Amino acid sequence: MGCNQSTSVTAKKRRPNGGPPIALTSHERSQRIESIKETRACGLGGISVRYAYLSQRGYYPDDQNKANQDSYSVTHDFAGQTADAFFGVYDGHGRDGDKCAQFVRDTLPTLLAEGMTKARENNDGAELTKERKQAIILNAHRECNMKMHSQDDFDDSLSGTTSISVYLHGNTNRITVSNVGDSRTIIGRQMQTSEVENGSSSSGGALKAFALSRDQTPYRRDERVRIRRTGGRILSLDQIEGLEPIREDEKERDEKALMNGGGEDIILGEEIDESGDPPRVWSPNGDYPGTAFTRSIGDAIAEELGVHADPEMLSRELTPEDKIIVIASDGVFEFLTNQSVIDICAKFSDPLEACRAVVAESYELWLQYELRTDDITIICLFLDSVDASKILRGPLALSTTEMVGESLNKDDALVSGSTRPVRKNISLEKSRALEKMKAEMNSVHDVTTETEEDFDMEALFNEKTEEEKTCIAEAIRASVVFQKITNSQRELLYKVMEPMKVKAGQWIIKQGTLGDRFYIVQFGTFEVRIVSEGAEDAEGTGGNVVHVYEGSREKDQHPCFGELALMYSTPRAASIIAKTDGMLWALHRFAFKKVTAERGSREGAVEILKKIDQLKGFSPDGLEDLASYLCEAKYAKGDVLIRQGEVGESIFVMLPGGGAEDLVQTKEDGSDERTLSDNDYFGEEILEMRSQKRYGSTVKATGKISCWTLSRSDVKRASRRSSKE
Repeated sequence: MGCNQSTSVTAKKRRPNGGPPIALTSHERSQRIESIKETRACGLGGISVRYAYLSQRGYYPDDQNKANQDSYSVTHDFAGQTADAFFGVYDGHGRDGDKCAQFVRDTLPTLLAEGMTKARENNDGAELTKERKQAIILNAHRECNMKMHSQDDFDDSLSGTTSISVYLHGNTNRITVSNVGDSRTIIGRQMQTSEVENGSSSSGGALKAFALSRDQTPYRRDERVRIRRTGGRILSLDQIEGLEPIREDEKERDEKALMNGGGEDIILGEEIDESGDPPRVWSPNGDYPGTAFTRSIGDAIAEELGVHADPEMLSRELTPEDKIIVIASDGVFEFLTNQSVIDICAKFSDPLEACRAVVAESYELWLQYELRTDDITIICLFLDSVDASKILRGPLALSTTEMVGESLNKDDALVSGSTRPVRKNISLEKSRALEKMKAEMNSVHDVTTETEEDFDMEALFNEKTEEEKTCIAEAIRASVVFQKITNSQRELLYKVMEPMKVKAGQWIIKQGTLGDRFYIVQFGTFEVRIVSEGAEDAEGTGGNVVHVYEGSREKDQHPCFGELALMYSTPRAASIIAKTDGMLWALHRFAFKKVTAERGSREGAVEILKKIDQLKGFSPDGLEDLASYLCEAKYAKGDVLIRQGEVGESIFVMLPGGGAEDLVQTKEDGSDERTLSDNDYFGEEILEMRSQKRYGSTVKATGKISCWTLSRSDVKRASRRSSKE
């Protein structure tokens, strides 16, 4: 059997005195990314395939020597069959997660191949039935799990790995997808224009994404019920720590719903997940193991609670309409939808370029919304042709598209079943870090004294060629921020995108400065550098290189960065420095807000701002403009949002669902203590003309809080613009 697989990657060097890590050399940066050298093409029975794979080690500021815990394997001539191939991705977790993933990478394909070979010999070499193949796959996973438990060179009691694989049977144009954990396989199918959802169509035939696996996490009702029946508890970290309430009737609700046919899954903790705190599996006897998945290879302690290694399987025929298959770890899908991943891949003619683009987009989103990035691994298969004459006919064909416990005979059923929600907001840790950076900036430079001329969006107008519009449209297509814009808004965005020529060595973004622009790389190479917390950039290099963006017109490769600046006026979490000459398209936050004219929660905020006496002078349009300055902030139990007597910079606005009932407002003499409620606001006294700009009360969080903040300096800016209109 021919085999390609991941290898161990050297960790980042540190200074001899234990100081911050030494900046990576070009060779060391390349070691962070492991990939096939070039796309490989092969014929597998009736299927012509081109594939590539890529794995990028995550960025962990507190553990910069952490190994890549993802692994992958690709095996040709699988189990002695020249038309068969096996593709797998393994995402390790826990202290020995890298060793667990590597063990499964080395062991599972071998066990499966041995089982298939033996079964064929016992069947006189005839093709095995779908049921027989799935039984062998199940046994291989179980045996691999047992072998891992008996290993002496690493401990899998609190470590393990996911396993997502595609077993391609070329002689019958069929695949078998096996899934343990929360990695994922998706397929892009060519659809008629009328069949494609809004926003996913493209020239030359659109591809629609379908899931070929279901994430096995506590977000799924059937998995929650199964775990609870085994004795496990399902709670988030905040619920374990008493920061969120525990709903005692949840267990009974899930049982009843499952008995009545399942219905729609309740997406547990959607708000929790928005800040990076998903529901987890816990022992009834203690606060362990805390797995965010319900199946795993390894995890011996969690196995006692029902977190077992039995895969869910789907056997399905491939047709000429199937164009792209993606197998990836959850690092890809934390912030990207299935459709976004397929859309990115569909932009490229080379699977390796598609892998690079998906990993780059995923990595950038991790840096924007988190203080770290996950390890990210992807295998991308382009199906260039599928021999329709090999497609099975009759009853057998109707039974091949099945997943354990669910029928998938219809195309639209391929997307059924819950996956964890895609995150769209920054985590609590990221919010705190940005607030700290902002406070440090304000302590050095009083931004409230700055003046700002009216933002004239029309002054940015510049016409774009159709080629340039296509470049911009393709670059923003996968971004959640731009997914709901209308055609007229898109045309206006084209006009306000500023062309920006840069020279090698030029700083585009500096870590810690307030961000106000989003960038698309037309061409050129740009380094992402980070100075770790507590470290100093003594050499003025911007810190360690954690990622590189490469844009190319020839390759139709246009990564983007700085998306968070369109939503929040927050300090940049990293520096971006041009390594070569290049060109960028820049979108100013004010221009984006004017174009999109945000609705929804900001409209609710306008109604609250109307009630604040200090803002009575604003016109309706002025209040809408003021609402565009609102920034989201998150706080945990025990945090003090404002303190009586301290100089204030911001006022606070509570919207429904933000946890206002967990805020207590008091004064030093103990008078007027009250619990806040939805649509409340506080801190507005710092806006009074003769005030010394000090808070008149203290507000403390007794639970988890999400609110809007509005700085005094932004009120002044909005006031100046309003007075000139």
